[in-house]
Amino acid sequence: MMMPLNELERASTAPPIASGGGHVGRPWSLDELPVCMPEALHDHALREARAGARFGGLWAWPAEPGGFELVALMAFDAAGRLSACRASVADGGSFASLTPSLPAAQAFEREIFESFGLRPIGHPWLKPLLRHAELQAYDEARSRRPATRPAHPFFRVDGPGVHEVAVGPVHAGIIEPGHFRFQCTGENVLHLEIHLGYQHRGAEALMIDASLARRLAIAESVAGDTVIGHATAYCELVEALAASDVPPRAQALRAIALEIERVANHVGDLGALCGDIGYLPGASFLGRLRGEFLTLLLELSGNRFGRGLVVPGGVRFDVSDRLREELERRLSNAQRDFHEIADLVFSEPSVQSRFEQTGPLSRDAAERLALVGPVARASGCTRDVRVNHPSGFFRFAHIPIAHVDGGDVFARAMIRQVEARRSITFVREELERLPKGRLVAPMEPLASNALAVSLVEGWRGEIAHLAITGASGALREYRIVDPSFRNWFGLALAMRNQQISDFPLCNKSFNLSYAGHDR
Repeated sequence: MMMPLNELERASTAPPIASGGGHVGRPWSLDELPVCMPEALHDHALREARAGARFGGLWAWPAEPGGFELVALMAFDAAGRLSACRASVADGGSFASLTPSLPAAQAFEREIFESFGLRPIGHPWLKPLLRHAELQAYDEARSRRPATRPAHPFFRVDGPGVHEVAVGPVHAGIIEPGHFRFQCTGENVLHLEIHLGYQHRGAEALMIDASLARRLAIAESVAGDTVIGHATAYCELVEALAASDVPPRAQALRAIALEIERVANHVGDLGALCGDIGYLPGASFLGRLRGEFLTLLLELSGNRFGRGLVVPGGVRFDVSDRLREELERRLSNAQRDFHEIADLVFSEPSVQSRFEQTGPLSRDAAERLALVGPVARASGCTRDVRVNHPSGFFRFAHIPIAHVDGGDVFARAMIRQVEARRSITFVREELERLPKGRLVAPMEPLASNALAVSLVEGWRGEIAHLAITGASGALREYRIVDPSFRNWFGLALAMRNQQISDFPLCNKSFNLSYAGHDR
């Protein structure tokens, strides 16, 4: 990661501060994270980044008895370790922005500013992120002239032949709302700005006061195509706070369901990519296969998206010997069909020529933005929670990281193909050696005055859930980071100097969630 020299010098010479260091599944006592000044948190994050850490997130919430707390999370992926730091900020206060040195912080800081009015000094573009109806005074000078302030300010490129193309938020077909503003010369895209927030539902606030059953339903609804991923992240979080040991059989069934969810979506994405370029054999066969894998989730849980399967302490449904034989038969047939159609798609010259060199994203950009999931791995990043920060069954059974260096649509499609193949093999192997035992462990009360983080490798990438408990053990704050929250800006960069007509294909190759971003 590149940083300005003065920031590196400052970070390397600043005195060390006490900070939490641990692993996924191990909560921090808040006593382990003494509250520091905002400048110390800033220096801590830069110092950890200089030591090789990836920016993991920055959050804020009201403190007791007043003011606000900031928490920065840094991830040492190679060592499987997390580092956290807390800081105190007064009402209406400010803190030094991390964005100029760690661009991955830009969306986190924008949300903090619009939610609590805490200004990240030095942030280059404090445009509202989620709350369209509650545009705060993101610029003090403009706040004195509200009648002239644009409701949704957009970056604009001026010059001969430059024109603007606005797409959305209402789109053709069944698709979530999002607005895309292109600055172009002819067909060439100079800049793309992505404006979201239309799906903001306040899921994090709902988690605080909801019942246990309701919290699980909220987690499953963060992104409707990532039910198993978000449900597992929520359950592993509360299990860490309750020091609950999930039975091995339940851990295995969770992993199996998570990988089936991954395969279903990867296969569906490959079919959608074929559809975007008019390669109908791939679109038809892969679309059908997506349904086959969703049917496997239906057999496991009674729901095509896996709702109700994962519960705190384990899983709700078991797999009988008869069902296991049926799943194996279906998997065998689906695996054979997928290999045949994938080999056909990726050997077709017309597909290769359309995918290659479209929407390239460099490894440097992916690293600087701390992108996650197949998008990052397609740009050469070796980052996968199942390997770097394993939890649950992935502590004992491993799937190799798939990565390539192309960074274009072809690379993102290839990653999906390889991951789908490996996940199918993983599911078949684990069904054969499914551990015996219980399905659910009892849940104890949550630890008091603690902070916990759970990381799960969903099919789009790293899902993060973070919670803080109060003195009684009740949830005090809850934060959710869907992989789409980290990756949308990567799509904007991938479109620079590309043809605007390639946007649907490039967008499909990322296939990010609007609802997951907005929460």
